[in-house]
Amino acid sequence: MRKNRLGKSDLYVSEIGFGCMTIGTEEAKGASLIHEALDRGINFLDTADLYDAGRNEEIVGKAIKGRRSDVIVATKVGNRRVPGQEGWVWDPSKAYIKTAVKESLRRLQTDYIDLYQLHGGTLDDPIEETIEAFEELKQEGFIRYYGISSIRPNVIREYVKRSNIVSVMNQYSILDRRAEEEVLPLLAEHGISVIARGPIASGILSERGGNKVDNGYLNYSREELVELREQLQSLVHESRSLAQTALRYSLSHPAVAVAIPGASSLQQLLHNIESSEIPPLTAEELETIRRVSKANQYTAHR
Repeated sequence: MRKNRLGKSDLYVSEIGFGCMTIGTEEAKGASLIHEALDRGINFLDTADLYDAGRNEEIVGKAIKGRRSDVIVATKVGNRRVPGQEGWVWDPSKAYIKTAVKESLRRLQTDYIDLYQLHGGTLDDPIEETIEAFEELKQEGFIRYYGISSIRPNVIREYVKRSNIVSVMNQYSILDRRAEEEVLPLLAEHGISVIARGPIASGILSERGGNKVDNGYLNYSREELVELREQLQSLVHESRSLAQTALRYSLSHPAVAVAIPGASSLQQLLHNIESSEIPPLTAEELETIRRVSKANQYTAHR
């Protein structure tokens, strides 16, 4: 498994990571998938306190017990549950972050988090206070590095300018190329890595994705998705499926250090891992993909 440096940190992450959100709430199944991932070269596990109300972190924590030093654990903060109130509220305050980290550490059964990420963010946040919280957690040894998970270019610019983030988790795929114009060049210029989530676009770019196109995707209609899937078939061959082609596309930009497809079955996980054994897409193949897909841009999310 190829490994890439995450930003300017000393973390070297497998180019295929594991987005653990999809493992479910059954401990034995989730742990089995995580063990298989680690045994086959994945070292980057991404979770969040939000997933299954903390249960996801608990399963990850139990699964990595005894092999913590082999794993780069990434989790997220910013969504707070209010007792007696349904759902979550957004809270990027310093006080909450410094409290929430201790709960994540408890669930993960570890005394440090390799990458702690702000799980969202807006320009209305107390950004300096948020950054101060992460910096203090670094100094205190609770986290090694921090980043943000955001698709908002204006928010990303503020953190690039004002903080020491090493990564930005950003939705990036053949169907969501919004980051290519504004975000990816900015991060590449500053030595900040992208963690590409959603590389298979909610399964639409998988072999069975034809069943998932009815509601469209971003600014793609159902008909456009059907046509695009047909056009992409010219890039699929015996040793590279549509999903693997999509994964290699997300990894093609130099700013991307790791792609984190999810997997809810062993078959999906192994298929994702096999993408690492496939050569990068050629310049011609990349040009074909860019020609048949849309260079969509950020509009609502700024």
